[in-house]
Amino acid sequence: MNNNHKLKYLTYTVMFIAVNYVAFTYGKINIQFTAGQSTAIHIANAVVVLSSWLLGPVYGGLAGAIGLSIADLMDPRYITSAPKTFIMKFFIGFIAGMIARKMNLKEKDDRKEIIKITGISAVAGLGFNVIVDPVFGYFYKQYVLGMPQDIASIAMAWSRSITAVNAVICVIVAVILYLSLYKSFRAIFKE
Repeated sequence: MNNNHKLKYLTYTVMFIAVNYVAFTYGKINIQFTAGQSTAIHIANAVVVLSSWLLGPVYGGLAGAIGLSIADLMDPRYITSAPKTFIMKFFIGFIAGMIARKMNLKEKDDRKEIIKITGISAVAGLGFNVIVDPVFGYFYKQYVLGMPQDIASIAMAWSRSITAVNAVICVIVAVILYLSLYKSFRAIFKE
């Protein structure tokens, strides 16, 4: 990769950090389920997946991880979740990006093929999140944050449901966004 391409990747990674931040900060519906415990319905994970398709698994995963961790740090309801967010969002992007790369997404022009690949890779990345995030969150809340087991269990149950709803919404949004943007990004990175 030459210096011009490195600069482009860095520039777009920073842009997607900002887009991830904005998507979560201003595009969420907060849900409080116990005293001091919140979760949210949001489309930010769609941006994480989109970032990984356009920038690759590492740059895209980092854009999501950094952007959404900053969003958590800036909101008192989510500040303690920032380390967990960093890890989970990186893996969402990394998994979706790696599968898209293995299936040669960047070389596809057929709309049906693109929808198939983006759908499969989004379901994989966000499916990982649906399975792992509630369990990881349970242990994180109980052992790192010192939350009582019964509260951590309630948080895990709420998290599982909201994460599943978010995943379905985000798969659809991510595929639509990719279909709208991929030709522009291909042109930018061909230069």
